Amino acid sequence: MRIKVLHIITKLEFGGAQANTIHTVAHLNNTRFNAKLVSGPGGILDEKVPPGSIIYANHLGRSIRPLKDLLALLELRDIIRAEAPLIVHTHSSKAGILGRLAARLAGTPVIVHTFHGFGFHERQHPLKKRLFILLEKFCALFSDALIFVSNSNMSYARDYGLCDRGGCSIIRSGIPLKNYPARPDRAAKRRELGVPEDALLIVSIGNLKPQKNPGHFIAAAKRLTGAHKNAVFMLVGGGEELEAARALAKKSGLEHRLLFPGWRHDSAEILAAADIFTLTSLWEGLPRSLVEAISTGLPSVCYKTDGVADLLYDGINGYTMDPGDIDTFCLRLKELMEYPVRRAEMAAKAAETNLTEFDIDYMVLRQEELYTGLIKKKGLSQ
Repeated sequence: MRIKVLHIITKLEFGGAQANTIHTVAHLNNTRFNAKLVSGPGGILDEKVPPGSIIYANHLGRSIRPLKDLLALLELRDIIRAEAPLIVHTHSSKAGILGRLAARLAGTPVIVHTFHGFGFHERQHPLKKRLFILLEKFCALFSDALIFVSNSNMSYARDYGLCDRGGCSIIRSGIPLKNYPARPDRAAKRRELGVPEDALLIVSIGNLKPQKNPGHFIAAAKRLTGAHKNAVFMLVGGGEELEAARALAKKSGLEHRLLFPGWRHDSAEILAAADIFTLTSLWEGLPRSLVEAISTGLPSVCYKTDGVADLLYDGINGYTMDPGDIDTFCLRLKELMEYPVRRAEMAAKAAETNLTEFDIDYMVLRQEELYTGLIKKKGLSQ
């Protein structure tokens, strides 16, 4: 009999955690595992889940609403009881708390959680942060394994006592390395995007929300486009701040120099048409887009958040600086824009970066090994 695994995530929005969870559900060895995915409704990636593999928890959503969250907890408990999985594997902060509580209530034998980042961080109100830490520490008491996507994430969790019971490991957020770098017709792709063939294209990819800090990308574009007449900045992604960002670009007279194409399914080709990659996120787990950029051979300029430090080596394959340090960000970006030899050197080093552990199929294999080990450790029949 196959091992039944139920993955739970808050909502299937565009993002690395969502894409990797869908890939895991679709690619776990189906001779050994029977995987399904539970999610809140209305995600843009819902259609990417294999047919018959998604279950909707109608009360599960991102916003904190105590009554609705209680209903979501009870709904998840009922779903888990009906599906009777051997393993529940949760992802994202909200689903991570409610899903593990529900699995505990339902008597699930093995409970696993992946931290793709944290629901608590230094920029929160101290009381809110403390509440989230207490919830995570409580759920850790009955979690059989906690997975982290970066060394910084695991170190941060240890500092707050989340790994006191052990069971912590790193499994990287993966990408299909065989698809990178993409090989599009560079000139044709630029024409499609409205970018001149001879432009210096600076690209960022991410959800336009406070965590991703798109305001600093826009600020950098405003600072640097004046002195660099061939520079074009492009932020690929959607989200709550997209229309405001487009309006600001137009108001600043940058509508043809600062582009917001929205979510795209050709990000690998866009990266291949770019010259420099950037990230201005204030906190991250492991930015999948940075893995994609490095595997494309792009030099990168990024705020040094969590997983960034595992990928970028300052002054070698890119530049890093403290989150929020817009002055240094612009200084380093300006350097790469103005010195093509330096840009080419860093691009070559990026292409040489060993990303084996970031391959998406290796990620799935590591999860299979973890599941098998936990089942054996608990003496459960497979």
